[in-house]
Amino acid sequence: MREGTYIHMDCDIPVRQAHLKPGMSVNDLVTVMEQAGAYNGGAFSRAVSIYTSMLTDARATRFLGFAGAMVPAGMGGIVSDLIRDGRVDALVSTGANLTHDVIEAIGCHHFKGTERCNDVDLRHEEINRIYDVYLPNDAFIAFEEFMQGVYSELEDGSVISISDLLAHIGSKLETGILATAARHNIPVFCPAIQDSMIGLQYWLFRQGRKVTVDAFADMTKIIDLCFESERAGALFIGGGVPKNFILQSMLMTPKGFTYAIQLTGDRPDLGGLSGATLDEARSWGKVEEDAETVTVYCDATITFPLLVATAMERIS
Repeated sequence: MREGTYIHMDCDIPVRQAHLKPGMSVNDLVTVMEQAGAYNGGAFSRAVSIYTSMLTDARATRFLGFAGAMVPAGMGGIVSDLIRDGRVDALVSTGANLTHDVIEAIGCHHFKGTERCNDVDLRHEEINRIYDVYLPNDAFIAFEEFMQGVYSELEDGSVISISDLLAHIGSKLETGILATAARHNIPVFCPAIQDSMIGLQYWLFRQGRKVTVDAFADMTKIIDLCFESERAGALFIGGGVPKNFILQSMLMTPKGFTYAIQLTGDRPDLGGLSGATLDEARSWGKVEEDAETVTVYCDATITFPLLVATAMERIS
């Protein structure tokens, strides 16, 4: 069902007032939101319905776009569990998320902080701030030592794709997104990996070694996935490069996505892809004309856990 097609001009579906009870499950709550059906609460209830359909469609190949820095906010565990449970066939992420995933996996931690602080004082204390999350510099010292050790195992003179490089990193970890993806042979794409600490560490490694990362090799891999998929679904956490990389890959095929859900806090009227509706993607042929799509404008640290939890409850 298209975005914007849920309004019934004949006024045959009433808005039902929400009534909450102690002990309600997440599915109970979302069902109440669905009965109300208004604003982003209504959009979110439709997102749950579409996501549940996508996960239970045995013919669908499922793509996950993971933008921004969601791992510092604790969302990485959800992604890792989805991969473990066979709910993701391909992940496209920002380099920031994967950097913080590695930091967590090697035993370092992000800490609860506050956005109401003196950032100059934090600088003097060698603490980095991601809105209201703190990350001490010590974590990056451990990260650098780990990454240089992992990179040093690459064969001198070899050529490697970004996804294979990430699989190599994941094979050296026990927990987290990259570790789980490597263990389950799920490709992780990061087309803007240079724009991250993983990229910076690779640049440092390249000063003394000659290993080439083929930035275009993964385009063949993900486009092949799109061609081979009988049906396809995409869940976009935010937008940016991950969203575009997934959508442009499907653009190269004669079909579009059957299911698409976007959880974003960005506005559509500014013209940026991160806020653009999925209806807009129909004009490009990236999404099927009759695809089930919805965009929920809300903080993904709220909507992502609720979306997955409700879908899991419905499936079980």
